Amino acid sequence: MDITGLVDRLKNCPCGREHTVNIRAVEIGSGIRERAGEILVANGFPSKILVVADKNTIKASGNLPEILARDGFGFSLKLYDDLRTAHMTEVNNIIALLGGFDGVLSVGSGSLNDICRLAAFRADKAFAIFATAPSMDGFASDTAPITDNNFKVSYQARQPSVIMGDTEILAAAPAELKSAGFGDMIAKCIAIADWKLSHLITGEYYCENVANVTRTALNRVISLAGKVTQNDEETAGAIMEALVLTGIAMKFGQSSRPASGAEHVVSHFWEIKKLEQGIISDFHGKKVGVATVMINRLYKQVCRDADPSLFTEEKLDLDKIYSVYGKNFIDEVKGYNSPAVTTETSVAVIRKSWDEICRIMQEDLPSEEELLSLMRIAGAATTLPEIAVSGELGVSGLEYHPYMRHRMTLARLIPMLGVKADYRKAAGLTGE
Repeated sequence: MDITGLVDRLKNCPCGREHTVNIRAVEIGSGIRERAGEILVANGFPSKILVVADKNTIKASGNLPEILARDGFGFSLKLYDDLRTAHMTEVNNIIALLGGFDGVLSVGSGSLNDICRLAAFRADKAFAIFATAPSMDGFASDTAPITDNNFKVSYQARQPSVIMGDTEILAAAPAELKSAGFGDMIAKCIAIADWKLSHLITGEYYCENVANVTRTALNRVISLAGKVTQNDEETAGAIMEALVLTGIAMKFGQSSRPASGAEHVVSHFWEIKKLEQGIISDFHGKKVGVATVMINRLYKQVCRDADPSLFTEEKLDLDKIYSVYGKNFIDEVKGYNSPAVTTETSVAVIRKSWDEICRIMQEDLPSEEELLSLMRIAGAATTLPEIAVSGELGVSGLEYHPYMRHRMTLARLIPMLGVKADYRKAAGLTGE
């Protein structure tokens, strides 16, 4: 991937911001594993490193440890059984282990990458990734969603200096993981729409060029929907590149906005409420894909049914909101809503902007038929039962997720719109 060219194309951006990355190399292709040590050395990565993996990812990487040893790396391996949740406890454990090393190499994706990127940031160590599945969009991110006391928070973290993906390994990844990557990518339509909405009614920073980096990645993945589950190196490599691009877009935009909207927060809501019960959630991208289907339905309904003459000042039942989150999360939720993000706009601004808001949703969001067709072709989950989320939790997430973040989205505006949102229908529960 031509990182320098990508940055150069965004020089003197009309948005007024300088768009930079800290990535030195993205190497995706056949035979990358054999060249992993060479790639790290060529990009100035230290030779004394901690390698972090779980039993699944280290197996998928094949003889990567032997290759690193052959190429002169002195390393220790921190091996998990099956790391599915990025806990702050594990971030701290990695930090403690990094005392004798100059860098950390994460072998895998998702939670493994997230604990390593935050640990590397806090310990001020170099960070690199050897990917084993194209399963989520955070490879190039400089933020990390971490669970602390069962609440999901995004922290500033270290962007990797090197990202490697061997297409033979990526293509051989379980179909469920590759479909999860598709689910995480299809969510970008919601993310961009919510970002544009917030810019329109709150003045939040927005950059069309950065949004287009995400759109380019999304369109590439959509074009490959029918090949997602196949053991095809070209497809796996293209999807991996698209996933990396969305992380770069987040760095360009200095926020998760280019890749994360209401659908990601819904997924986080489901995750923390299940963790509260000691239950590990399904794969991140898989949950996000299901949430995308539901938020897409909800946004279409809201734009269709809302009457601007009925828009009103917000009157929240905060006691009800706090009771839904419960005593374990009430302090965090109060913090995100004191003051509420809606204080950054007004009824008059929303009313004046309503036609443009609905135009954004019409242009950026797919029809339900198109969305479901793409996801089914890609083998991605589209319903609550497929991610082991109950109907009650699914509906609760759709209605109450906006209070989990200080972030403007169309979902967060619903209490001001005078519209009866049909959360059950959005969740696909009309037949119950």
